Amino acid sequence: MTQGSFSATDSFPSVVPSGYFGSDGRLTFPTENETVALPFINLMRRQGSLFLNAYTNSPICCPSRAAMWSGLFTHLTESWNNFKGLDPNYTTWMDLMEKKGYYTKKYGKLDYTSGHHSLSNRVEAWTRNVDFLLQQEGRPVAKLIGNKTYIRVMQKDWKVTEEAANWIKNKATKLSQPFALYLGLNLPHPYPSPSSGENYGASTFLTSPYWLQKVIFDAIKIPKWPPFSEMHPVDYYSTFTKNCSGQFTQEEIRNIRAHYYAMCAETDAMLEIASIPIPKNISGYSLMPLILEKGDYKALSRRRRPPWILSEFHGCNVNSSTYMLRIDKWKYIAYSDSHSVSPQLFAGSGVQSRSAPLKVEKGLMTAILDLSNDPDELTDVAAKFPAITQSLNKKLYHGKAFEHMACRQASTLESYFILK
Repeated sequence: MTQGSFSATDSFPSVVPSGYFGSDGRLTFPTENETVALPFINLMRRQGSLFLNAYTNSPICCPSRAAMWSGLFTHLTESWNNFKGLDPNYTTWMDLMEKKGYYTKKYGKLDYTSGHHSLSNRVEAWTRNVDFLLQQEGRPVAKLIGNKTYIRVMQKDWKVTEEAANWIKNKATKLSQPFALYLGLNLPHPYPSPSSGENYGASTFLTSPYWLQKVIFDAIKIPKWPPFSEMHPVDYYSTFTKNCSGQFTQEEIRNIRAHYYAMCAETDAMLEIASIPIPKNISGYSLMPLILEKGDYKALSRRRRPPWILSEFHGCNVNSSTYMLRIDKWKYIAYSDSHSVSPQLFAGSGVQSRSAPLKVEKGLMTAILDLSNDPDELTDVAAKFPAITQSLNKKLYHGKAFEHMACRQASTLESYFILK
């Protein structure tokens, strides 16, 4: 067998990853999973692997997908927000699989390239650097439609799921090569709220009585919410722009959460992983050694997985770039203050060498959380653990994990967003 081709005796598996965004992973284990029945996700959990400390590389739609499709951190692809993603001709993991001999198909929501979403997303990532607040979203609302027999609420997802299933049944079974099929779903992301005005966001939690009856209302927890005066400035900015700064009754909050859980109940996802050589330049690490028994796994890469997880956020709903480093029970968060430090990956000081570590400490706001004692992530304990804080700060900005971080001039990015 030559590299990139398959013979009839090869045993490379077919792959069906399904991406659904906005789901609360805590619904897969106690005590949150007592809130709603998720039989298919729980089936995958029982027969597969569950990662309790997994994070997206960027907690926003387009950048998270760009990281997934490229295999690289956000700062390496410069997929900063919902308008700036990957170039349309960017080589993705599916392109690499096709070169290795896989037959590839894509269905549903992809949303990892530049130029989509709204004008609001194109402009507001830059207006966050001003000293006033912009309310960018409609007020979150719960909406019920149909009756107890109305199942297909998100019809786009049902349509593409059927198309993908029919392709597997009718086409894939006739192939002489393995296939990779990606299915992208919209749920459980909230629905658009066009009644909110011209630049409306997605803040409508829509479901039907069929799905809502699967939610156990008595098990719904009302999250703690600190007073605005005690919030971190970045958290307050995000709370305001997402239109969550008004008064909400406990009944409203419980109803919104119930509708969200019902939307999760409508969501279906499947995931399998293919065994092909791992590209050398990706940011991620193979999960196969953690999933398979040692005897069933042939090492495809000798890169050891580091003990840290990195996530970064540069979207329009916060007034500061935000970076998260998770090590063991500690969650370290660093914010640029949007004034002394440029909001886009500290780029105000110019382009830095890919081979040199960042050495930026001034102009930052930081916080540290102890997730073992504070699972709701409400209490900053940096003052209590200065040594831990200093150590994590050093790892984030000076450690080997960031040796290849590259920065771009903010003026270059501004010309892309504003002038292009």
